[in-house]
Amino acid sequence: MGDEPVKSRLLPAIERYHPAAFTGSLPPMERSTWKHYLNWHVRRACPTGLELDLACAGMSDAYIAEHAPKLEAGLEAMQALEEGATANPDENRRVGHYWLRAPEYAPDADTRAAIEQTRDACLQFAAAVHTGDICPPDSRPFSELLVIGIGGSALGVQLLADALCDPLPPLNLHVFDNTDPDGYARILEDLDLARTLVVVISKSGSTVETRNGMLTARAAFGNAGRDFAKHAVAVTGVGSQLMELAVREDWLATFPMWDWVGGRTSVCSAVGLLPAALLGIDVQALLAGAAGMDAWTRSRAIRENPATLLAAFWYAQPGRAMVVLPYRDRLQLLSRYLQQLVMESLGKRLDRSGREVWQGLTVYGNKGSTDQHAYVQQLRDGRHDFFACFIRVLTDAPGDEAIEVEPGVTASDCLDGFYQGTRTALTQRGRHSATIVLDQLDAAGLGAVIALFERTVGVYAEMLDINAYHQPGVEAGKKAARGCIEVGLRLQQLLAATPKPQTCEQLAQQLNTSPMQVWMLVRRLVAQGRVQQRGEQPDSALFFTQPHIATPN
Repeated sequence: MGDEPVKSRLLPAIERYHPAAFTGSLPPMERSTWKHYLNWHVRRACPTGLELDLACAGMSDAYIAEHAPKLEAGLEAMQALEEGATANPDENRRVGHYWLRAPEYAPDADTRAAIEQTRDACLQFAAAVHTGDICPPDSRPFSELLVIGIGGSALGVQLLADALCDPLPPLNLHVFDNTDPDGYARILEDLDLARTLVVVISKSGSTVETRNGMLTARAAFGNAGRDFAKHAVAVTGVGSQLMELAVREDWLATFPMWDWVGGRTSVCSAVGLLPAALLGIDVQALLAGAAGMDAWTRSRAIRENPATLLAAFWYAQPGRAMVVLPYRDRLQLLSRYLQQLVMESLGKRLDRSGREVWQGLTVYGNKGSTDQHAYVQQLRDGRHDFFACFIRVLTDAPGDEAIEVEPGVTASDCLDGFYQGTRTALTQRGRHSATIVLDQLDAAGLGAVIALFERTVGVYAEMLDINAYHQPGVEAGKKAARGCIEVGLRLQQLLAATPKPQTCEQLAQQLNTSPMQVWMLVRRLVAQGRVQQRGEQPDSALFFTQPHIATPN
């Protein structure tokens, strides 16, 4: 079939946005890159078909040779991790998330047994819930799943559910992943608590957001006359406050979280596996896909290893932002997931020698072809401060109807046309990109993609000589938040004990803090009706809680 007949049958809109997306319309520069593509793509079944296409990445063999020592050091560091090296000296702990999908790599028999036993326990518990052997008292089987967690304790579950769940899963997922009362209320309003299973996920058991979500859910169950413990499961560290509470109250089950698994790499632990299994996702295939990618990325052949190639691509880019553009609705949450994995791992002020290096890689993204109508205009014609990572899926989901929107052309054909057109349009402007190509989007494929980004982060961090496995900035924010909460509590106590109205400066002096912090706190208390205010200006307004007799200034 000739080029013109095919082109004439495509939707005019596609040609209007992407005139270079069609066979025969590519400029000579693009048609001459066939050998370049053959040189800059790697493909393997691991166990699902996955390809890394770097034909538009702007790299050369000379560049790879120049940085080969750093890339080789990254591979050596990955090997040391898998052998049990202490990778996080700040907390004197190992980093072993790779063992989760290949327990035979665990450094000792006890760790291997713990991984295998936990995986099996997750599957057995989920099976018992599905058959009704574990169910609420005096009720039908569980039909709703409420996951309470934050960060890595929620993002992985949300990605897996959105990408892999059937239209009618065994349980419907709901997530508390913040400490927003309005968010709680919106979810609880639609929940049938009598048939809701709650999974509370917190390594320490004292994470504020997760604790608040648990207390809110607990209160809702109590108000409905139901025993929260008969609906609750804990995924937490051994000996944590949450573990002690779950054991004391005889919750339905408890599953361990280990010190050597960070939140942003915990999706293959009980954090992700238990909810995934409850949602009917093929957990074994997810693990197999991740394990297959791990095996591929252990290769010392830099030009055949997708993790070293992708890390080298990141290192070559002048822009400090990665735009993730998956061309499937089911992967819309991938950019959110990668924001934590990449930005928490790589956003570091200091290198391992204590020198200020101010490293980081900003991640954002939407989905194709929605991105074409959002920010691709800036990507092509605006600031050149980014590089792109496309995710392309070759086949549609089983059962999807291939409706022809034009003779011989399906909606999926149009979607892939938009991908090819956007990639070409960026390349024509000198914008670099990588493409991860999946034969199909299934549990094994998603597991492989997650594992590829995990390994790439590790190799790239070694190239920068930074610690990818701690998060001092997160801890600093938590510490500051705790201090703010404590000052807010003392402020309320001071106002309750002092009938006389006071200004921000007067209150700040007594609280040993700044007038700005008092103003930030008190204006919210006023808005909520917990404190009263007289006057409008920050420097002269008076605040009080007790009845008083107004006196002239």
